[in-house]
Amino acid sequence: MARPERKKALRGRAGRMKGGRGSGRASAGQTRLWGRHPVEAALKNPERKHRKLWATREAIEGLDGELPADFPVEYADVSDLARLVAKDAPHQGLVLECEALETVFIDEVALGDTAKPILVLDQVTDPHNVGAILRSAAAFGAAAIVTQDRHTPPESGVLAKSASGALETVPWVRVVNLARTLEDLAEAGYWRIGLTGEADEALADALPTGPVALVLGAEGEGMRHNIQGHCDALAKLPISSAIESLNVSNAAAIALYATATRA
Repeated sequence: MARPERKKALRGRAGRMKGGRGSGRASAGQTRLWGRHPVEAALKNPERKHRKLWATREAIEGLDGELPADFPVEYADVSDLARLVAKDAPHQGLVLECEALETVFIDEVALGDTAKPILVLDQVTDPHNVGAILRSAAAFGAAAIVTQDRHTPPESGVLAKSASGALETVPWVRVVNLARTLEDLAEAGYWRIGLTGEADEALADALPTGPVALVLGAEGEGMRHNIQGHCDALAKLPISSAIESLNVSNAAAIALYATATRA
């Protein structure tokens, strides 16, 4: 990333800037990201196609690396940037409009490094949770997360902020039929473990030594019965009876840690 030599002055307030309609939404077919970690990671990602960066001069100076000399930057004040994002979003002086990442297919990850676990999310729709799961997936070296395309949040500034840069590094596979995808993972040699508090076996006892796909359902409803039926085993986390369940992103982090440290 190389900083532009000619700095572009802000023309008017953000409400009159191109793309600055104050809705927090990107132009059609685009994604708008904000915050230092999400924007910096997106700028470093060679697979990400960038459109425009709005930023304060201080935030540009604080970037790790430099922007290309011809990168489209429009300088703005903090109050101007607030009009470009969702209400009260912590933009930290950086707002990037870019294209969504290219589609990733299940065989691209299932046939890769099978020592890395795959996370399968059954109708987890909260962007904060999906973002946090992506962050844990990056921290513990997961191969990918898999979601059903009709029941998953889109790429967004909220999700990317929760992921803290992991949206750019962890493959995200969206599929039409989650049950069929679990069958594909079984054919590829993965042991499919569904996490549910109703299971009798603890996760540590259910973990094999080979490839693992961890399956988690949404909070409240949990995994659908059809998805449970496509798991090789059901397991639970050994949490205290003082609490009924964990947030799905916390459960994912613990399950990934258990997988990463299995004997």
